[in-house]
Amino acid sequence: TTNAINFWNWFVRVESAQTTASEALLISMDAKRFKTSCSRDAISWLPDEVLGKILSLLPTKQAASTSLLSRNWRDVFRLVDCLDFDDSLSHAAREDKQVRYVFSESFEGFVDRTLALQYDYPIKILSLKCHVGADDERQKACVARWISNVVWRGVFELYLSIKDQGVHFLPPLLFASKTLVKLTIGTQLYLGKLPSYVSLPSRKFLFIDSVFFEYGDLCCVLLAGCPLLEELSVHHINFFATPHTISSTTVKKLSVHYDSPDDVDSLCHMSFDLPKLVYLEYSHCALGEYPQVNLPSLVEAKLDLWLERRVNRLDVTDLIIGIRNVQTLHLSPGSADVIYLHCKYGLPVFDNLVNLSLGSKNNRGWKLLADLLKQSTKLETLIVKDLNRYTGDVSMPPNKVKVLHILGYRGTSDELKQLKSFLGEFKCLELVQVDVAIAAEDDGIMLQTKRDLMMLLGVSLPSKCHFKVT
Repeated sequence: TTNAINFWNWFVRVESAQTTASEALLISMDAKRFKTSCSRDAISWLPDEVLGKILSLLPTKQAASTSLLSRNWRDVFRLVDCLDFDDSLSHAAREDKQVRYVFSESFEGFVDRTLALQYDYPIKILSLKCHVGADDERQKACVARWISNVVWRGVFELYLSIKDQGVHFLPPLLFASKTLVKLTIGTQLYLGKLPSYVSLPSRKFLFIDSVFFEYGDLCCVLLAGCPLLEELSVHHINFFATPHTISSTTVKKLSVHYDSPDDVDSLCHMSFDLPKLVYLEYSHCALGEYPQVNLPSLVEAKLDLWLERRVNRLDVTDLIIGIRNVQTLHLSPGSADVIYLHCKYGLPVFDNLVNLSLGSKNNRGWKLLADLLKQSTKLETLIVKDLNRYTGDVSMPPNKVKVLHILGYRGTSDELKQLKSFLGEFKCLELVQVDVAIAAEDDGIMLQTKRDLMMLLGVSLPSKCHFKVT
């Protein structure tokens, strides 16, 4: 009973921070009455709604096992609104000397029984991970039945990780959900033709992980059927049919991560048409053409570009022009190298750029920084990811940088020389922050770094400049 009381007190504190006033009223109890009721199981005093919340925090198999305790617990289990079914480590079935991955009969039975126990009670979250036989229509029908069950019950968040080497048709009911807010679909899924009547009026978040779409289905059907979609992630890893156009009139945050070396060549292109996009994270090999980059509202962009051996005709000019309105720009070392070499028609003017984060793996990165400083007259904050390979032979143009943040400082004598030379390029500095690398993170290095910087204050930095070592 004492342990139950302690648990109850903890649970009330947790719930009070994240429930509404009406929910808090529902779970309030007479503590004295609870404490003196030693003749009964203490947890039985909790309201069914609270027990349902507790079971929703447990793995689904453990939560479902409580339904065997009594009829009351079966009723409580119906209130569990978060289900997680994971058979991703599927059994291998041998057929005609070939191995195919399917979900097991025990997994199928467990999912069927669990959903049947809950009848038509509301559900918030379902996560389903499994393999499906490429030609196993019965298993595909099972998956469709499970998805339809939770959509019909008003699911809010749906996480589907289904591996099917054949063509997989998701149930039509999924594409007409009025309640679905967040949807994740993957992984390496050959999705069949989508219904033309996609209507998902509540969906705000969509994560697509290595999914093959019929031509035009992603933008013209799926995204077009989500009038409130705000956040989109499209990842494509070691899979073919990489989407080469992303278009939406509502998306504000976009993450694109492509890494399928066998699915790119010199003819590949990439287009973005997102007039309301505010944040872009784009990771992909550099391509030869970016026919459309319409991002007029973009505020922040992260680029991670690299060279791919199968792409021998490169030009990222249109991509860089398309992001010229950003206020904050992050460039990986690979991106700096690619842009310097393959922005064939020169950098545009970055009229709004205030914050720049840049890494460099060779002298070309520092030359790009000099060019960016020329083209970004409003730049105030510069984050340099590593001073490694900075030789000082690249002269930085006059600039108005006020805050300089150095990452990965190791405290070596060479780095101190590099830092001294680099600081001398910035005459308007008000703050210099140096982050010491983890490998060099000890009191001696920190103290020596502070001493070195104090010595630099009188040599390389303006008198009003402050510094910080972290």
